[in-house]
Amino acid sequence: MRLDEFIEFEANERAERRRLAAEKDYGILDHLDSFERRFEEHVSDDAVVGSVSPSIFVGRSNYPNVSTGLLSPVGREERAARFETSAAWYDEDVSIADVFDRRTSLLNSTRGVDVAAGGVTSVAGGDGPAESVHDAWDGWLGVQREVAIADRPVDVEIGLDGNPDLDFDIGTADIKTPTGPRAAARTADLGENPHVPRPVQKTLEDDDWRAEGAMTYLYRRGFDVYEINTILSAGALGQGENRRLVPTRWSITAVDDTVGQLLRGSIRDTPTVDRIEVHRNEYLGNAFWVILVPGRWEYELVEMKSPGSIWNPDPEAGVSLAAASEGREGRTGYVEETAGAYYASRLGVLEHLDDRGRQAKALVLRHVSDDYWGPVGVWQVREAVRNAFEGEFGTAETFGEAVRGVADHLPVSLGRLRRKSTMAAGLQANLGDFVDAG
Repeated sequence: MRLDEFIEFEANERAERRRLAAEKDYGILDHLDSFERRFEEHVSDDAVVGSVSPSIFVGRSNYPNVSTGLLSPVGREERAARFETSAAWYDEDVSIADVFDRRTSLLNSTRGVDVAAGGVTSVAGGDGPAESVHDAWDGWLGVQREVAIADRPVDVEIGLDGNPDLDFDIGTADIKTPTGPRAAARTADLGENPHVPRPVQKTLEDDDWRAEGAMTYLYRRGFDVYEINTILSAGALGQGENRRLVPTRWSITAVDDTVGQLLRGSIRDTPTVDRIEVHRNEYLGNAFWVILVPGRWEYELVEMKSPGSIWNPDPEAGVSLAAASEGREGRTGYVEETAGAYYASRLGVLEHLDDRGRQAKALVLRHVSDDYWGPVGVWQVREAVRNAFEGEFGTAETFGEAVRGVADHLPVSLGRLRRKSTMAAGLQANLGDFVDAG
């Protein structure tokens, strides 16, 4: 499909979604009232809470002395699996309000842990029984690990230490992480024997396996990055006594990066795509354009954040731009400017190319509109890019033609895009202008 035809086709497909997104959903306040009533029915001071935990959370504040938590959907145990972040959220077409609902419905029962020494401490600061992260199969760390490595939500009994914190004065730092109200925990016990898949058991039993190798092993055996980053976060991967708890946010990026490096190596010697392709997807107020160009692997993400969006809240500020890129050999340092979105987007592109047995130069353009009023996490970047390759796509004769065609639908001028983007500036000048002039 020619690029101009593709753009018109996409515009028609998006018309209904734009209409539905015209008004932001502020039903959150009703949800919070409902949750507080449900919470009071199921939780009381110093009570033992019978619940189901689909996941865990490891904080990063005050690292290496961090807060670790078991996440439980209070009063909704029969639907516990729906509360764990996964690719299924995209398939369900969850809204920003849906994400907020699910995350604020999770009670985060926490204890403090020294990830370096493996010592468990109370949240109030008192010393508790020492546990090694490497061989913890009992007590708090053991229960947390069992929840993380199981292939379905686990029945747990949690003894609370004092009154849970139901402060719903939630800021962006809270929304970015999959946690709701917090409660200090005294104890945690399993209510069942969790089922652990055999590949996960293998990674646990091999004390000589580096974490990177274990991650790629699980990925090649069908585990998605969501499952792997939870296992990594629980300190269940790595060499013997070097195993450590990994803050949730760090583990997400670590797995995206590690799997991305694996896939980049897999396509290193494959043929290139044979034409210039333009793919597009839009989700939760974020629009993604993915331009694939024949040639050796090269990748860049350019983010355009509209005024009034969550990352650029000042309506008078103008569109802010951020960009990061890599060549055939990848990067040597962490991406600061586009952070975890860089690795999540790259993973989606590399998975597509690996499935095709091809390599390409890839330029991803992300427009964050003011419809993105609450941050939901980099999973939405990963899934939007993964699904951008489904269905129709556009083609162009030159890279310059592709960039110009897309730029007409971006919130910044072509000139500003070229000044920010290494790929758009370099290839446009070296290839596109010459072909166009001919």
